[in-house]
Amino acid sequence: MNDRVAFGAAALQLSLSFESHTSICDPFLQVLPVNAAAVCTLGAPFGSETVCASNSMAAHFDELQFDLGEGPSWAALATRRAVLVDNFPTSRGTTWPALMKASEHSGVHAVYAFPLILGSLEIGAVSLHSNRSGGLSPAQILDAEVLVNLTAVQVLRRSLTFQTLKTNLEDNEGYSRRVVHQATGMVLAQLNLSAADALLIIHGHAFAHGRTVREVASDVVTRRLDFASISES
Repeated sequence: MNDRVAFGAAALQLSLSFESHTSICDPFLQVLPVNAAAVCTLGAPFGSETVCASNSMAAHFDELQFDLGEGPSWAALATRRAVLVDNFPTSRGTTWPALMKASEHSGVHAVYAFPLILGSLEIGAVSLHSNRSGGLSPAQILDAEVLVNLTAVQVLRRSLTFQTLKTNLEDNEGYSRRVVHQATGMVLAQLNLSAADALLIIHGHAFAHGRTVREVASDVVTRRLDFASISES
């Protein structure tokens, strides 16, 4: 299969994973030169949890990062940038000393961590692992980032399925719905998203800050909240 056709198929599989209940790790393995992948949420508001791990090596490495509170996934989310470590056993030993020691026999020789971010929401990270030292090409990094963006939507949808949003009695009124629809259109324009993903951002922000969807929508409509400026900060 042509490389771009294979990438398109992987992206489609990932974008439909919530409805089809398929793995969000497998698409990365299909098109990138890595042996394992893990997807996790980190810290507030969704807690630290491995959402998906393609094998025990990736799952164990995620668990070490949770337990120790350090590592490339935490660093990627904190900086909102990819953290690419081509030779993990000898790299950044002073940055993650506890993780380096705990993972000596993990089999991880290279790790590439990408932040899961949607607008203002810092969700978690995708970590890609290789049992050999090496690197990703610039084109492969771009492909990974496209897949990571799709993954962020899937993880947020999954996380909100198991959460309860704050509501009030007015949220069922027609005015409330009109405000939410208007805010959805504004977020759609701000972040160049589909209407469904823009609404997802509003719901996610509401949950993360303990507010109602209507309250967040009202802030968007009155321009007290601009997701484009938040995501650029």
